[in-house]
Amino acid sequence: MKISFLGGGNMATALTGGLAERGFAATDIQVVDLQAESRARLAGRFGVRAVERVDDDVLACDVLVLAVKPQQMKAALAPLAGRLTNQTVVSIAAGLRLADIGRWLGGYRRLVRAMPNTPALIGAGITGLYADPSVDDAGRTAAERVLAAVGSTVWIAAEAQMDAVTAVSGSGPAYVFHFIEALEAAGTSLGFDAATARRLAIDTVLGAAKLAAGSDEAPSVLRERVTSKGGTTEAALASMAASGVSDAIVRAVQAADARGRELGEQLGKD
Repeated sequence: MKISFLGGGNMATALTGGLAERGFAATDIQVVDLQAESRARLAGRFGVRAVERVDDDVLACDVLVLAVKPQQMKAALAPLAGRLTNQTVVSIAAGLRLADIGRWLGGYRRLVRAMPNTPALIGAGITGLYADPSVDDAGRTAAERVLAAVGSTVWIAAEAQMDAVTAVSGSGPAYVFHFIEALEAAGTSLGFDAATARRLAIDTVLGAAKLAAGSDEAPSVLRERVTSKGGTTEAALASMAASGVSDAIVRAVQAADARGRELGEQLGKD
């Protein structure tokens, strides 16, 4: 399978590295990037072909990954309009709808929308995928193989839900980092030095996530097991409940979802 990337930023770099680790040959991967520094870095690190502009060799691929910033996508796709044949085109640009991408490509429809998150940079990401109905099983499989190079994947039934994927898992790492910050601050307020507080906070989140990932039980059950009646955990959770922490998180994710829809409307305007 031959893969070309339009854009050579962090996520394209992570995907290229993940594909290389999974046995993809460097000769089967190409990257297009306007920045000479990015091209040199990718070619030097992975041995892939890195060029400034799309040429026939770049288009001789099975999967074309659109990895440029959403605000730059329309201009980046202009030179490709009418030149695609049977490639599966995968967009990892947040907010951009397939109808708009397809229109900018001259009516092309073999499109997949993907939303990876930043843990993909260390191979621990989660990506939501949605395919246009015109994409066949082979195209879906090809798209999934590319994104699975940096973590797990899940297919979404309706494109409208991709904004929710962005709100939950795309933006989700920031919520976790925010919680770690708060837990670390709590530790320092209780007398720990910054390094100790940070280690306690990060390793607690990491261990709890691993425990949840390896368990068939719901997080609520795992939470209850840590919570002894009249104990310290119960006191902490009661304080969180009084402050409306759970409801605040739900509202925050809903706000991110709403903003995603707004951005899709704005970015898709001609």
